[in-house]
Amino acid sequence: MSVKRRWGTAGRWARGGTAAMCVMVALAGQARAAGASAAYTFAEGAEQVDGAASTSGAPTLGAGRTYRDTIRTGERLTYRVDLDAARSAYVSAVAVPRAGSRVTFSDGIKVSLQDRDGYDCSSNESRFGSAEFPRPLAAYAHRTIEKDRTSCQEAGPYYVVVERSDKETAGPVPWDLEIRHVLEPRVKATGPTAAPTNWPSASPQPVAGTPRARTGGSGFFDATGLEQGEWTDTIEPGRSRFYRVPVDWGQQIFASADLGSSTGDGFVGGALAVTLYNPVQGVVSSTDSLSYDGKQKSAALDPLPPVRYENRFDSSAKFEDTRFAGWYYLRVSLSPEVGAKFGKKPYGLTLRIFVRGQAGQPPAYDGPAGIFAVTEDDKEQAASGQSSSEAHRSDTMRIVAAAGIGTGTVLVGGLGVWTLLARRRATSTPSTW
Repeated sequence: MSVKRRWGTAGRWARGGTAAMCVMVALAGQARAAGASAAYTFAEGAEQVDGAASTSGAPTLGAGRTYRDTIRTGERLTYRVDLDAARSAYVSAVAVPRAGSRVTFSDGIKVSLQDRDGYDCSSNESRFGSAEFPRPLAAYAHRTIEKDRTSCQEAGPYYVVVERSDKETAGPVPWDLEIRHVLEPRVKATGPTAAPTNWPSASPQPVAGTPRARTGGSGFFDATGLEQGEWTDTIEPGRSRFYRVPVDWGQQIFASADLGSSTGDGFVGGALAVTLYNPVQGVVSSTDSLSYDGKQKSAALDPLPPVRYENRFDSSAKFEDTRFAGWYYLRVSLSPEVGAKFGKKPYGLTLRIFVRGQAGQPPAYDGPAGIFAVTEDDKEQAASGQSSSEAHRSDTMRIVAAAGIGTGTVLVGGLGVWTLLARRRATSTPSTW
């Protein structure tokens, strides 16, 4: 008789209860970590990594994984990725300056993906610009498989270089980094290789309906799901809010953010910074020049082309960065100077999201699309306001319930603990951003 058979009915329930309790304990720990005050919500399970000063000692980043590191002023960190000759690859870095750090117009980060000869397959940088206050920045680099291209197409090691500006004005405090490496499946058949020249560029009419309240997250990992409509939130000076919107193949996203009026006198240039990121945290569009004088102000992102696979073959950034479907992220950040001039308090924030067009046919990927698709679950998460972290926990809870603990006291007690922690999280207020 095998060990498994000796459990019997009671034994199976006991074993399931023990496993379930372990899951409950793990989830409770995650809830405590998520509820703790933090400037930025890093991805759960992100691995610590130490970038090297040279390619010779560069640590390897695994595909589909997330890492954490730190970077100092003027530092250049190098990592290695091993790529095949079939799939496009993406590596992003989110830089998180500490609250109160000193930053200027030209401070920022740059991410490059290089081959063994030091050739840049691509590189992108992100800077603070006119809104000179600390907030999370993100940039990405990619190796794109192209039929008629010769460079960066072979299999083998490639190197990711993350650089922080070395301006004398930059503060000495290290910035935290969140690094992701993602692979995109190849397509079975080659389609169009030119982005469309004609596309609807006129902004849509304001979204009709009653505004709905929804609280934004504090990072990409806990970004709050949104669907088309008008959404209200509040934001405090020095804070950032993160949201995510599913955009399918052939669809266009339009987004704007309104900062509510306030009493007081003063003027703040670069008061509100709004940035839209694609599914691999690459900047698609941004605006950071909104000035605030106490009257309500609106910041709208420029119209973007429909999401299409062939957009990647265009040299224009607005096409290149709308190359795939999936979750598009919106980060809204309010300058701490607004608090100094008009009071340290929550300010009204209104988001208007419009997604134009019907979902089109996806490319013929040779394998699961992964994050480069919009699923029915994604649409449900957008409608309910779930973040990816909440969706992950919901899936875990369903698995636990399916394991057979639904009729036992372990589930009842565990759900009680989970509910209490969730309520505490909902009432907690982050201390920064």
